[in-house]
Amino acid sequence: MRIVVLDGYTLNPGDNPWDAVADQGDLEVHERTPADQIVARAAGAPIVLTNKTSLSADTISQLPDLKFISVLATGYNVVDVKAAQQRQISVSNIPVYGTNTVAQHVFAVLLSMCHHPMLHDQAVRDGQWQQHEGDFCFWNKPLLELVGKKMGVVGFGRIGRRVGEVANAFGMQVLAHDVFRGEDPTYQPFAWRSLPEVFAEADVVSLHCPQTDENAGFVNRELLNTMKSSAFFINAARGGLVTERDLADALNEGKIAGACIDVFSAEPIHDNNPLLQAKNCLLTPHIAWATVSARRRLMATTAENIAAFRKGDPINVVN
Repeated sequence: MRIVVLDGYTLNPGDNPWDAVADQGDLEVHERTPADQIVARAAGAPIVLTNKTSLSADTISQLPDLKFISVLATGYNVVDVKAAQQRQISVSNIPVYGTNTVAQHVFAVLLSMCHHPMLHDQAVRDGQWQQHEGDFCFWNKPLLELVGKKMGVVGFGRIGRRVGEVANAFGMQVLAHDVFRGEDPTYQPFAWRSLPEVFAEADVVSLHCPQTDENAGFVNRELLNTMKSSAFFINAARGGLVTERDLADALNEGKIAGACIDVFSAEPIHDNNPLLQAKNCLLTPHIAWATVSARRRLMATTAENIAAFRKGDPINVVN
């Protein structure tokens, strides 16, 4: 059975072999696929794997042999799942692979905003410490402690809950918002809040919700203006959740203290993205998910998805 991978480079840039997937059929891996080559490359393949290469309704209609789509990620908005369902094409994703990795990234960037280690490393190398003769230490920016601060988590699924657990371990109060509330976590202090309440009360707001047609750009000027001027904003979910111009303005106008952004409206980021020029904004190139451990889990689950489909009982189906 022919298996075509449309954009395999980010999953395996050389350190995460395709062996488990190759065991499932005749594997053909493309590192990247331009939009005008998707149909040609996927033609005749019953199984197509994609990460961020779009499979629109029009594209799917041109692939009569397609039976199964496995998305190499948790988010599956790159696939028109309704069009796939109409063709009885199963679409699977990878629901659990990066929970710990993304949570770890959130606190890596948050702690960087609190302690500025790279800034102070460069200051030491530039000789600034030596200029403080007689002082055993110095700092260029205020150093912040997280104990007692409020962590607002928007989207309290697997990743959001893990972020909450880590925040609790740092001594933070967790405020959570989700359209589908599950069980309360066992730790305290914890409280459910409405979306406006999370943004108004939290010292740190971290997004972990999926992007839908309804919530695109919901982090806008109005919502950002309700935040504390000392608060931080973190997005390691989806770039389209944020109105980037409004966030840049909030940073430049001092409405919030800082932001850590890993995902963008267009990726790679466009040269004219306003966040590139925003103050106190730490930008990373969509890497919150990308540890070797997480990518190997993703590869293993992809192989399991394909094996289950071949047995006639697909798993992790989203449509």
